[in-house]
Amino acid sequence: YDGHSDLHVGITNSKGVVYNYDQEGVHRAASGWEQCISIPLVQPDMLELLQQWDELLEEFSLEEAWLPHRYEEQQHNCYTFALAFVNRVRQGRGRGPLSKAQFTERFLLPHTREASRYLTLHQELAHSDFYIVPLPEEEQE
Repeated sequence: YDGHSDLHVGITNSKGVVYNYDQEGVHRAASGWEQCISIPLVQPDMLELLQQWDELLEEFSLEEAWLPHRYEEQQHNCYTFALAFVNRVRQGRGRGPLSKAQFTERFLLPHTREASRYLTLHQELAHSDFYIVPLPEEEQE
């Protein structure tokens, strides 16, 4: 990622299938997201929600709001899809909705900043005369 283009956003089910929305509607992708930033939305102790997650996501993805003709690049896009699903889950748990700004600040920015720092360091090292090797297992502990 070069930092100059929009990122594509999706939500995974418990099996790692990414549900994402674009001008062709909702897609379910089992591959093609290997270079993504994964942002955990559910705490491990929320077992009840984890058990319902796949069903909630599938039902949500089938709603009319996510039909191809409703896609609008700036106002009704992949980010809208992800945020609307998060807010649906929050509503079901008795919590208020997050605005785009709140969702971005709480969930996306911390992880994208960390990834950006890592990518910058990686690019600098790749263009220098450095060679990176993993530590032997006994030194990792």
